[in-house]
Amino acid sequence: MAAALSIATAFSRLPLSRLCARPALPWLFSSYPSFFRPKAKVLTTNPLKWQYRSPFPLSYSPTVRVLDRFFNLLQNWNRLRSFSSMAASESKDSPASNPGLHTSPDEATKGYFMQQTMFRIKDPKVSLDFYSRVLGMNLLKRLDFPEMKFSLYFMGYEDPACVPSDAVERTVWAFSQKATIELTHNWGTESDPEFKGYHNGNSDPRGFGHIGITVDDTYKACERFERLGVEFVKKPDDGEDPF
Repeated sequence: MAAALSIATAFSRLPLSRLCARPALPWLFSSYPSFFRPKAKVLTTNPLKWQYRSPFPLSYSPTVRVLDRFFNLLQNWNRLRSFSSMAASESKDSPASNPGLHTSPDEATKGYFMQQTMFRIKDPKVSLDFYSRVLGMNLLKRLDFPEMKFSLYFMGYEDPACVPSDAVERTVWAFSQKATIELTHNWGTESDPEFKGYHNGNSDPRGFGHIGITVDDTYKACERFERLGVEFVKKPDDGEDPF
């Protein structure tokens, strides 16, 4: 039994990735190749009530039984830790923790959705290059208003093949897409030497912060942005966020 406990202790010091990699221990596990693939099954919606189905026969050696018990404890501990994190998160998201929050939206808002956020831009050539070449967005629709001397550029990640060819249908389609960016250009700002640009919200007095773009790999994306000459306010590992 002491030897079994020693083996279990040694396994407990291995990282989880090592535990899942089936180490070379033929003297102990050669007759049971699926040892490192224990089957666990949740039989109830209550995260604290679950059953662990052992991969070992009941007649297996005491050593394997001890290790089996160790894996049972490990899986239950990970489950409990996940549940604790979830419970803590839920308590912060509850109406009691967020005064003013309404959990039953008015029926009149049933068809509402987040369609766009608008940025005023100085030079469409510069902005369109950034959002299309660097961020990979497509131009969904451009609207010009000569009488008021401004243009709108709606950018998003929709498939260009889905864009209607008819101008009117394209306008209706563009306004039906979720989470688009509207770039507003007031004519003449790109060539006005006295125009210094718009306030971005990230310097005093602070206000607007940022938009969020999901990428496959943050570090690889930043390396690519750097190669493309993007100016960074903060890189992922540059310390605290400037909020």
